[in-house]
Amino acid sequence: MDEQVLRSLIKWPNVPHCFGWLALDRRGQWRMRDEFSQQNSLPGNVIQHTALNEFIARNYACDIRGRYFFQNGPQRVFITLDATPWIVRIIPTDTETRLLTQCQSSFTPQGALSDESGNIYITGLVNQTVYKDVNQTSASEEFLKKECISAALLHDHDLDFFTDLATLREEACSFGGSWKWHGETLPLDPIHSSELSQHFGFIKKPNE
Repeated sequence: MDEQVLRSLIKWPNVPHCFGWLALDRRGQWRMRDEFSQQNSLPGNVIQHTALNEFIARNYACDIRGRYFFQNGPQRVFITLDATPWIVRIIPTDTETRLLTQCQSSFTPQGALSDESGNIYITGLVNQTVYKDVNQTSASEEFLKKECISAALLHDHDLDFFTDLATLREEACSFGGSWKWHGETLPLDPIHSSELSQHFGFIKKPNE
């Protein structure tokens, strides 16, 4: 969380929250959704501005209810999630292959899930900022950086890469099996997409 954002929260602590205007799509893109987009169930416009994307990523957090938001100075902009709070890419490097989120943070896998549409979700640990409303006198004490278990949708451009790592078996509604990551064998289990948010404690469409 940016220091200037924390300072603005102290200076203007009661700015109303914003809902419905920002979304995270299935490819890890932030989308601005104006009133027309919201009223007509449109995805909104992809934010192309590099500095704004980086600002959103640095100030991306969740509350203890599982609502994800962008702390835009003193205003909290709650985010509509098309899939999961995190979208990951498989990034090969000279030393080892990494999983990176849309915020360019590392995701440490513990397993994977496959849903009825063939989507792959990586499950594991990610460092994220969590807001806890404890009526602290200092706003900086309300935001805690901690390692949390979460689920991240694998970007569809990396599905072939994942298939090369996996050993699959057909299940009733999807696929199960295992996959290799850094020399370890990790589980791949079936899940229905409707179960994800409850299982991992996030809210896809926050409201007041």
